[in-house]
Amino acid sequence: MGRDMRIPTADWEDEPGNPSPARDQRINLNHYATKKSVAESMLDVALFMSNAMRLKAVLEQGPSSHYYATLVTLISISLLLQVVIGILLVVIARLNLNEVDNQWRLNQLNNAATALVFITVVFNVFITAFGAQKTGFPAARASRSPR
Repeated sequence: MGRDMRIPTADWEDEPGNPSPARDQRINLNHYATKKSVAESMLDVALFMSNAMRLKAVLEQGPSSHYYATLVTLISISLLLQVVIGILLVVIARLNLNEVDNQWRLNQLNNAATALVFITVVFNVFITAFGAQKTGFPAARASRSPR
């Protein structure tokens, strides 16, 4: 890569006679990127499970529920985007960032994954907004019921 990636050290670690194993430790960018992809994948799985449960709840309520078609569409698109993001993250994790030939491709894949995550978040904001019509407070339900 040409650049020397070292972990920054505090001023007191640079004093002579202070044995510091972190001083000469290099960052393995490939391990860093893999850990980042795994963490992002775990969050993606959690959101995927949440959306699957939301879809199940909406389908159980049936077409007579308010915003049924909107919620089914938004949740389905979100689930599809999450599958695509998951595939992208697996591809990113399998490529070696330390190989210079892979760096441009990994950057493009990472940018695509980041854009898709942003779009998924926007979809989930709308899912939450359209799905927040029911509350557990009796006063809120009473004020909606016609007399």
